[in-house]
Amino acid sequence: MILFIEMMNSIREFLDTGGQVLTVIAFVICLMWLLIFERMYFFLRSYKYVKADIVQRWEKRTDKSSWSAEQIKIANVSRVTEMLKQNVALIQSLVVLCPLLGLLGTVTGMIEVFDVMAISGSGNARSMASGVSRATIPTMAGMVGSLSGVFVVTWLQRKIKRRTQQLEDSLPLVH
Repeated sequence: MILFIEMMNSIREFLDTGGQVLTVIAFVICLMWLLIFERMYFFLRSYKYVKADIVQRWEKRTDKSSWSAEQIKIANVSRVTEMLKQNVALIQSLVVLCPLLGLLGTVTGMIEVFDVMAISGSGNARSMASGVSRATIPTMAGMVGSLSGVFVVTWLQRKIKRRTQQLEDSLPLVH
């Protein structure tokens, strides 16, 4: 329990060091990873049932060679592809948003540094150093969040392409 309280205090101090923008970045990163975990759950658990249902219904069909059978196959593959792609565009948007929010944190931190310089009337290095560190922490957090999401989005896109191709191969047309 004490370890948890110390960890929460450390997180709170870190968020205070980066300013309000760091809190927004943390929220965006948490949302991004929540959506990533949902997609991973779908790929690793739910997809096999969806695919099995589509393949089973296809195998029960007597007509697998007509134009309408081909259109049904295309429609089934399209439906499943849309299920696979669900939330991936939103995850990509959050990945792109993270460094932009980091840049916003940098700009607001530097504005604070200039405010301190204007109020104090001097370039006190100690007061400027805290403002500069406050300005760079959101940039770092935004970049780390973005990089973590880039790798997962690439993995998801490869999986979508592979699973779509496998589904198409599982629904053969008879000519």
